[in-house]
Amino acid sequence: MRQAKAGAPEGLCIIAREQTAGRGRLDRSWHSPKDAGLYLSIVLRPRFEMARWPLISLAAALAVRDATLTACDLVVDIKWPNDILADNRKLCGILTETVDTPDSQAAIVGIGMNLNDESVPAELNEQATSLQSVTGAGVDRDFLIDQLLQALSDRYEMLLSENGAEQTIREWCAASSYAFGRQVRVSLGDADVFGVTRGLESDGGLRIETRDGKITTVRAGDVTALRATRAN
Repeated sequence: MRQAKAGAPEGLCIIAREQTAGRGRLDRSWHSPKDAGLYLSIVLRPRFEMARWPLISLAAALAVRDATLTACDLVVDIKWPNDILADNRKLCGILTETVDTPDSQAAIVGIGMNLNDESVPAELNEQATSLQSVTGAGVDRDFLIDQLLQALSDRYEMLLSENGAEQTIREWCAASSYAFGRQVRVSLGDADVFGVTRGLESDGGLRIETRDGKITTVRAGDVTALRATRAN
């Protein structure tokens, strides 16, 4: 964020071996021990209306999925809005934040991925996992970074294209088991929404069909699957 405020160009990427104050959504802490995970942030300066900026997180999630497939031969799931799952446990989190800069607003995309078992505290073993745990092998960190940065570039360029928003939403829905027919609870802080997922709105909001048959669009909140398999 400091670099962006100082006028850093789009595409600046900062990678840390360790984070002493790693965080995710809602200022939750992100355990970030040295060399146990992949921690990076990248500066973007989108050339489209701000109403579509939430799609950046969707594109980043697809990029992570591309990279883990190429680098680790691993197919991951995507949970709205920003979690990458493997074996139904959290492998990676994505946090996109907006910052004012001298010339324009910028988006800072932060990605934190658990590489080895040291990155997952013992008390979170049931909720989180690592690449080492799910693949049973070591991870070539540099190769993974190369693949992730290339995938981020490709997915961002697609998002900037004429039909990029629609294509990003379509591919996100195809890649996520949470997009359609999943019974979920969405925690909104002061209330919960229960229902079945019915895809995404054009701005990336999650459509939920509630028990009374109405469609509610959620644009912020924590999603919990109520069943391991999809509903009708």
